[in-house]
Amino acid sequence: MSFKIVFMGTPEFSLPTLEALIENKFNVVSVYTQPPTKSKRGQKINVSPIEEFSKKNKINFKNPINLNSDEELKIFKELSPDIVVVVAYGQIISKNFLNIAKFGFINIHASLLPKWRGAAPIQRAIMNGDKKIGVSIMKIEEKLDSGPVLASKEIELGQNATHGEIEKTLSVMGANLLVENLKRLERGNSKFIGQVHSEATYAKKIDKGETKINWSLDATKVLAHIHGLSPIPGAWFEYENERFKVLRAKISTVNGKPSYVLDDNLTVACKSNSIQILELQRQGKNKQTAKEFLLGKKINSGSILN
Repeated sequence: MSFKIVFMGTPEFSLPTLEALIENKFNVVSVYTQPPTKSKRGQKINVSPIEEFSKKNKINFKNPINLNSDEELKIFKELSPDIVVVVAYGQIISKNFLNIAKFGFINIHASLLPKWRGAAPIQRAIMNGDKKIGVSIMKIEEKLDSGPVLASKEIELGQNATHGEIEKTLSVMGANLLVENLKRLERGNSKFIGQVHSEATYAKKIDKGETKINWSLDATKVLAHIHGLSPIPGAWFEYENERFKVLRAKISTVNGKPSYVLDDNLTVACKSNSIQILELQRQGKNKQTAKEFLLGKKINSGSILN
């Protein structure tokens, strides 16, 4: 048996899964992605990575502004998919759609469910100082990320890993896990296991108000905050009325008064220990190593970062 698959995804995180489905010759009958967006500057039209890939590989795709219309529901029913694979699509899928596919809608979620259901699982795991992270393949149900799990896989989460790096790792890991389990599902020897809902935690969307660095926390928490938000939206500080994103840092055992720069290598004191900034970005500029940055902008020992 070869499943008729509809794929739904939008950002870079979705791409390895669609690539893996095509490479492994699964029967992808249609692809859904978010419509193009306009850049703030110059009004450039940006298509999603999934749309770009679909055009290049001559895959039938749709990018409706509103998926949950009667017209789109009719079109979806006519596709008559056996299973729908959803990876960071970006629109809520209504209950009317969920009953169309014979084997339902399955989703790759970047956490070890039931931990970190919701919009920002990788960021929250890093910011929380978790020691492990992973991906889960689950069946989509009406309640957010609550469906039974088909498979999951975990990796160690070190304190020097950034959100951007972990996201890339999990996108490939999730794609491989999906292909492996779709093959099992086609053979009829897979099983979905219900989540323990009482153990669920939620990864709410990152709010701009929580991105500023609080040097009054312990260095481990400051580091987790920086790496959890790197590269987007970025944890930041202000100096001389200019905002700087910190993209990478490491812990130093030097101590001092929180927010004070302790040397000429951008080591900043926290509540306990300190953070040495390794990579940062000025507003409107490209990212730089601290060494490159300090050649042009001096932030000397004794300076205070807001």
